Amino acid sequence: MTIRAVVRGVGHYLPERVVPNSWFEDKVDTSDDWIRARTGIEQRHFAARDETTSTMATAAARSALEDAGLDLADLDAIIVATSTPDLTFPSVATMVQAGLGMRHGFAFDVQAVCAGFVFALAQANALMVSGQATRVMVIGAETFSRILDMDDRATCVLFGDGAGAVVLEAVDGAGTSADRGVLAVDLNSDGQFREMLYVDGGVSTTGTAGKLRMQGNPLFRQAVVKLAQTADAALTKAGLGPDDLDWLVPHQANIRIIEGTAKKMGLSMDKVVLTVQDHGNTSAASIPLALSVAKKNGQLKPGDLVVIEAIGGGLAWGAVVLRW
Repeated sequence: MTIRAVVRGVGHYLPERVVPNSWFEDKVDTSDDWIRARTGIEQRHFAARDETTSTMATAAARSALEDAGLDLADLDAIIVATSTPDLTFPSVATMVQAGLGMRHGFAFDVQAVCAGFVFALAQANALMVSGQATRVMVIGAETFSRILDMDDRATCVLFGDGAGAVVLEAVDGAGTSADRGVLAVDLNSDGQFREMLYVDGGVSTTGTAGKLRMQGNPLFRQAVVKLAQTADAALTKAGLGPDDLDWLVPHQANIRIIEGTAKKMGLSMDKVVLTVQDHGNTSAASIPLALSVAKKNGQLKPGDLVVIEAIGGGLAWGAVVLRW
């Protein structure tokens, strides 16, 4: 028998404040048409003053537990993927643990920027396969609105806030690609591309949080190639191919990157879950948020073969193949 990390429940949280593209028109040289044409984004959510990454993550976690039909006592661990923590330390995950009232198990953060959820899911899978945990809550949560330079039209229109969560459970499988759960993982990074996407502040440099900086065109070219490659690599590890896919759930960064990746993989856009138009780029939160929305909309069904893939600052990128 083979241990598989099976999705038991999903949930998400979005701040109440909706920010349409038109909100930026009197702040930078842009327009609703310009943003839609280049990114596919129509609106995003910004956190309220009293909302933080941990409060949104906690709300998403509660939603995922309810969807899974599990109690807090059933969880062994919490992993949070984020690059916008409430504090330098302690981890957001321990804050979520406290917010839920969980006094057992363990909790920690993973930081791989927009690829964070993929890396966190891989860590949860490894914990379960090794027997260290039976049920793990994996959360992606971000408040990117706090690190945006609102004078930089190339970046300020792209990002939003939110959180998504997935509850995984270790289940015995037959060891074939027909099993439910995580079937294969592919992780990558290359630090030589740091300047393409980074934040210009930090504890040991400026002592400030800093602002997000991005080289859009070079990053776009890297993203399309690397996302298609990692998705294909993960599928190959699972003994499957693009034709076997029911759904591609990509990091929701930019509609052109998503379309370019799907084209390279030979996939119809009918097989791609899209939420970028409603939420913008929510970094590590984008994939679990998209999974939750897709389930709520009736797109994801038991037995569906799904690939999730993302790329973020570092650069770091990866993909996970799982059967819903």
